[in-house]
Amino acid sequence: MKVSLLLLAATTVVQSSSLIPRQRQSLCELYAYWSGNGYELLNNLWGKDSASSGSQCTYLNGASNNGISWSTTWTWQGAPDNVKSYPYSGRQVAKGRKISSINRMPTSVTWRYDNENVRANVAYDVFTAADPNHPNYGGDYELMIWLARYGNVYPIGTRERTVTLAGKTWDLWVGWNGDMRVYSFVVPSGTVKSFSADVKEFFRYLESNYQYPASSQNLIVFQVGTEAFTGGPATFTVDNFSADVQ
Repeated sequence: MKVSLLLLAATTVVQSSSLIPRQRQSLCELYAYWSGNGYELLNNLWGKDSASSGSQCTYLNGASNNGISWSTTWTWQGAPDNVKSYPYSGRQVAKGRKISSINRMPTSVTWRYDNENVRANVAYDVFTAADPNHPNYGGDYELMIWLARYGNVYPIGTRERTVTLAGKTWDLWVGWNGDMRVYSFVVPSGTVKSFSADVKEFFRYLESNYQYPASSQNLIVFQVGTEAFTGGPATFTVDNFSADVQ
């Protein structure tokens, strides 16, 4: 399963400096983008060309310095094992922040799907790279935290072990996406629709158990969203996402 994200230079941009948008913002074009209050939102339809039919729009519902609320509505058919999109909200991060220099990465998210009869996941996505200017569609390493897995979709690689982090049990999958090493912490069953954690705890685990080179890796992106494969119509709603890098 390909999970790399694509953000082209030629994006449709909607910017806001207000704490709460006066009206709902609609992002329906390919890579339509919004940023404000330290957060960003992307209608990331990077795999849409593998679909036989379908469409997707993402909506900004509200934002403040304390977080962002958004939703995305999609329908995709064809190529059931291919990701069609990964619309996401992300915390904007300063370049040059080494993982070893970060003390905490606190985050929380509350989300819901109105139709769970789909092939999709709900996941955090964090890229790191030795180059602080690495393009934000990938990195040297990818850390994913899967909060849901619908329709028998799977992460990259193979399941290596079960671990307990952030007060929950996860299946750890390890593999490669091209030259990028991918670590996916996957909820073994059910869903986690309200999640709060310090993501730095996951990096510390990788340092101790997989020789993750925190002293040479820069934080590139810190995001949460849903990878859509097939199904719908379905609406994924994030009632609130917050994140920080301390």
